[in-house]
Amino acid sequence: MGDWKSVLNGDPTGWLLEEDNPSVRYFSLRDILERPEGDADVRAAKRAIMESGVIPAILKEQGKDGSWGDARNFYTAKYRGTVWQLIVLAELGADGNDERIRRACEALLDYSQDLESGGFSIAHGAKTGGGRHSDVVPCLTGNMAWSLIRLGYLEDPRLLRAVKWIATYQRFDDGIDEAPHGWPYDRYEMCWGKHSCHMGVVKALKALAEIPVNRRSGEVGRAIEKGAEYLLIHHIFKRSHDLGRVSKPGWKKFGFPRMYQTDVLEILGILTRLGYRDERMREAIDLVISKQDGGGRWKLEDTFNGRSLVDIEEKGKPSKWVTLKALGVLKRYYGSTR
Repeated sequence: MGDWKSVLNGDPTGWLLEEDNPSVRYFSLRDILERPEGDADVRAAKRAIMESGVIPAILKEQGKDGSWGDARNFYTAKYRGTVWQLIVLAELGADGNDERIRRACEALLDYSQDLESGGFSIAHGAKTGGGRHSDVVPCLTGNMAWSLIRLGYLEDPRLLRAVKWIATYQRFDDGIDEAPHGWPYDRYEMCWGKHSCHMGVVKALKALAEIPVNRRSGEVGRAIEKGAEYLLIHHIFKRSHDLGRVSKPGWKKFGFPRMYQTDVLEILGILTRLGYRDERMREAIDLVISKQDGGGRWKLEDTFNGRSLVDIEEKGKPSKWVTLKALGVLKRYYGSTR
């Protein structure tokens, strides 16, 4: 396949290593330059993540109970509630050992996780406690499982129940004559219906991909294979039954963070982390390559700015986050063997 840097128009590494964005600097040192965690620069960058930039600004708005705003509106307060802040904090590499981060995770588990199934719900069960059983949804369960793993909860039995929920209930079918009946499939047509919700698949697979290989059960491994094949038969962003058509044009616009939405870059990021290098990814990879500027940088094309608690980057300008994600995809794709 050749050297991954050969597809770049320029080398943006120095730009990514600037100290104004400690999260990007940390991940660039670790994932692009492959510096070890014990490296002095890596350790300094990791410390700076909690000391400057976006994360301190988010934590400044946190309530004493660990939530942002009304704890009961953890999901519906888009994109300022607890759910959305946890996604951003996990993306930015927040320290899961920090007491403020732990309080946020515990608040989310207390209000959103369904005590009966382990999935995550968009509403609190005032009578039962935890998340309301009837309102468990796949994309939220995937996002919260992924966030909690990133923030240090992999050993927690509550997180393991969420993983079990994904492996048990998440669908990866590509259109069926009759959708399954019963809980959780009867509640939300947009989440289940006769065709798996793309966002549910992506976020579920994102969570499962975060589990270290040696910690994946057989059922998790099987779910990963099903989820990856689902995305591959769609060539990442096409309609599987008509590959000449794009599933959602918005997926061709790259953004950060993605919240419950997704795009080509996020999907490729998940698949390449799992070691996939499939010919059905080729058109999506070519799309990524085509979007760089003359210096090997990518723009922020889609954003939640103005709706999120803290704006991260400016829309339409070169994005360190999108560039970092793109470099990671290309590096893994051209170096993968799967």
